[in-house]
Amino acid sequence: MEETKQKSRVKMSEQEPLTRAKNFMEVPYGYTPEEAVKEASRCLSCLRPRCRNGCPVSVDIPSFIKLIKEGKFIEAAWKIKEENALPAVCGRVCPQETQCESLCILGKKGEQIAVGNLEKFVADYERGKGEVRVPEKPKPTGRKVAVIGSGPGGLTCAADLIKSGHQVTLFEALHKPGGVLVYGIPEFRLPKVIVEKEVEYIKSLGVEVVLNAVIGNLYSVDELLGEHGYDACFIATGAGLPVFLGIPGENLNGVYSANEFLTRANLMKAYLFPEYDTPIKKGKRVAVFGGGNVAMDSARVALRLGAQKVFLIYRRSEEEMPARRAERSHAHEEGVEFIMLTSPVRLIDDGKGNVCGVECLKMELGEPDQSGRRKPVPIKGSEFQIEIDVAIPAIGTRSNPLLTKTMPDLRLDRRGYIVADHETGMTSKEGIFAGGDIITGSATVILAMGAGRKAAQAINEYLKWKFWDTRKFVT
Repeated sequence: MEETKQKSRVKMSEQEPLTRAKNFMEVPYGYTPEEAVKEASRCLSCLRPRCRNGCPVSVDIPSFIKLIKEGKFIEAAWKIKEENALPAVCGRVCPQETQCESLCILGKKGEQIAVGNLEKFVADYERGKGEVRVPEKPKPTGRKVAVIGSGPGGLTCAADLIKSGHQVTLFEALHKPGGVLVYGIPEFRLPKVIVEKEVEYIKSLGVEVVLNAVIGNLYSVDELLGEHGYDACFIATGAGLPVFLGIPGENLNGVYSANEFLTRANLMKAYLFPEYDTPIKKGKRVAVFGGGNVAMDSARVALRLGAQKVFLIYRRSEEEMPARRAERSHAHEEGVEFIMLTSPVRLIDDGKGNVCGVECLKMELGEPDQSGRRKPVPIKGSEFQIEIDVAIPAIGTRSNPLLTKTMPDLRLDRRGYIVADHETGMTSKEGIFAGGDIITGSATVILAMGAGRKAAQAINEYLKWKFWDTRKFVT
């Protein structure tokens, strides 16, 4: 019996599905201290731990888990923060199952260590105890760096640069910092107070945050590097321009891009209307198109806004869905109806300019395409219709040209993303670095953070060479 316990991870308790589907409170309750110690005690303390190799920001996972085993929860949080400035965020939204946890040796005979759950626990414990430690400020270098975009990549880069002694200004286009963490991820997955506290920590390090600052409009990057005196710039603006289905009827009332729908609900608190004066159509029958985490978020938000039916329509099977397994499971439990191997062909007008239905076509899986997944092939004559009053395409995003169109000497690829070295973030323009979704397209929070970390290291090296005084070596 004891061996079975050791093979299985300690489950994290959650709100009941039918209860949580009607509120925006966080779904998991989190570990108790006793549960955290029990889960951490499953760790084998490998001589050659592989888990750290799966972390894009190289958190010392074995060390922080060892501290949890010893009951040193605050010290465990501090250990994580040596490499990761956003542990409370990562513990909630990072796909640990395909990264650090996937390399855990316990997975060969049972369940891997719940690294994400443990990270969430110690970050919340530190915050709850009010023992957030701010590292000693380094000697100033006299160098200034501008970071454009306060999402996970920008926040990580800014934190690393300020720890190196540079003066750092973080420019955010919206009225709240956090980027996709505040506008894209729902409250029930990532409470906004958590993001606010993480940003406060970044500010406590000395980073200046400037809101409502649309770079490319307020200032150009050349102006930042010129008259405003910045020595380097990191662009982390993400990929926030929505992609639509390209079918008839997408201009009808009741059709939202997932970006707009989630921004209204998350950042602008439409679910608290009229306390927050943000209108949003609360449909009775909602169709969400897509199979990623954003599609899951959109479907689950629609439920919480009062929809009687939410259809998740995806052109492949559930096995091919890119969404995290946990997000798919939560959506099923809450009552989202999955309609697989189905593709929309047109949205139907009620005669008054409102969407009232969607016509779909059944699909079957053919040979694998470039993504390695089997390509969906339409089945002729399989058309059918579903009655809906809200439609939400959630099939991805692309780069917003607002900033890049002001930089004609910056190299872009054919899709409009910035061309940059994936290891350093260096672009074709001297002193300009970029990372995250603006160079890769839509990806994960932790990959953006990894890009921010690599760029900070590269900027440090760049500033050393830029200001290297050869006269010191003249005899």
